[in-house]
Amino acid sequence: MRWPLALALLVCACSSRPETDALDRLRPCSAADGPTDGYCGVVDVWEDRGARTGRRIGLKVVVLPALKQDHAADPLVILAGGPGQGAADMAAGYEEILRPIEIRRDIVFVDQRGTGKSNPLECRNGRDAAMTEPGGLAARMRACLEAYRPRADVTRYTTDVAMDDLDDVRRFLGYSTIDLYGASYGTRAAIVYVRRHGEHVRTVVLDGVTPPDSRLPLYFARDAQRALDLLFRDCASDPACDARFPDLRRRLPALLDDVGAHPRRIRFADPQTGLPREVDLSRAMLGGILFTALFSPTTAADIPLLVEEAEHGNFAGFLAMGASFRRAADSVAKGMEYSVVCSEDAPRIAPGAIERESAGTFLGPATARSFLEPCAFWPVAHMDPAYYEMPPSTLPALVVSGALDPVTPPAWGADVAAHWKNARHVVLPGAGHFHVAPGESSTQCVVRMIAAFLDAGSAAGVDASCAGRSKRPPFFLSPSGPAAGPQAAR
Repeated sequence: MRWPLALALLVCACSSRPETDALDRLRPCSAADGPTDGYCGVVDVWEDRGARTGRRIGLKVVVLPALKQDHAADPLVILAGGPGQGAADMAAGYEEILRPIEIRRDIVFVDQRGTGKSNPLECRNGRDAAMTEPGGLAARMRACLEAYRPRADVTRYTTDVAMDDLDDVRRFLGYSTIDLYGASYGTRAAIVYVRRHGEHVRTVVLDGVTPPDSRLPLYFARDAQRALDLLFRDCASDPACDARFPDLRRRLPALLDDVGAHPRRIRFADPQTGLPREVDLSRAMLGGILFTALFSPTTAADIPLLVEEAEHGNFAGFLAMGASFRRAADSVAKGMEYSVVCSEDAPRIAPGAIERESAGTFLGPATARSFLEPCAFWPVAHMDPAYYEMPPSTLPALVVSGALDPVTPPAWGADVAAHWKNARHVVLPGAGHFHVAPGESSTQCVVRMIAAFLDAGSAAGVDASCAGRSKRPPFFLSPSGPAAGPQAAR
């Protein structure tokens, strides 16, 4: 009779989790739900938070429990980008990446309303979602809007409402304070949560800052051109790249102009299926592929070689790259994206601003104008003018930017850090838009910094020396890689 009692006492002595905590409110995830060593659940919130009547939305939640029994009480809550990505859907892919943080604290993924499995406002366009000519976007979104009407009021899917949802989730899970990690649009969400519920925040990580007044997509063309100019600079300063692809700064605009003057139908092999496909290549499509390629220095390393191939009439590489972005495009719930952008950003874009900000860029005004077309008919919410102001904060904050980022440049991170007294801004010289993601060379460095920041509760003493060692990957000189191959002597 003594052994069971001794065993029970041993279990009680070794467990530091409270009798009731977040895991008691969830259930072990199935393989279809998320990581099988995680805990899954649904938290119901009112779609109309003010009236607290009518439709309710189930928000999917995934918690990866801390690995140490003697763990920190505050979890790291992940706020996804887009807008339109579901954080809970990302849990399985990010579990291994975030393991150094999971050692000491729970990691919480919550699908923002309208994303993932939380009444998703999806609007997919089949296999060509990442390559579709912009002209068809408005018609597609209008049809999806009609399909949403029986199950969603799209005016209630803005960031401020979603951050009130998140506080409901925090309370449901039993956390008194939380740490926030926001990436891209998730940084805007984190800033809004701090404004509305800052008393429940311990620290904040802002990775690729998109402030509330960023006015998407006003600066897309300007910031993409900045990233492309850096690519031209880096190729010209690299003897091997410059010798292999001289005068790239002139050649790429000439290629875009030629495609604009002579659209063509191209046959290529789909990289996901291996099957042959045909698409009508236009300047807008090629510019869009270039823009997306600049998000990661890994894909940007292919651009000089792909330009040369295209100059010789072979656009298959560009089109295969565009098709490979399809999965990322499908991960964004477009309806939720437009509920955010049309309410929060579009009303603050003055007439003529797009043309002014995109003058002299490779994208020009067409990308932003076509992106905003659905806002002409999208129902919108009224936003308080105070929403766009950076809230003052003394919370410890780690702000991370990629020097090569084509969409959230370091200037935005510096501006936010200047407003927050206890913020530290770290710039990665060789990084683009993604810093904590599968396949990105900066991931290990940034995760180590975040783990140290969370443990210390301050960014001041965090060792950020690895950030200075971040370098752009070498450019591809041939299809086989950075080493010059037989095609290099063409």
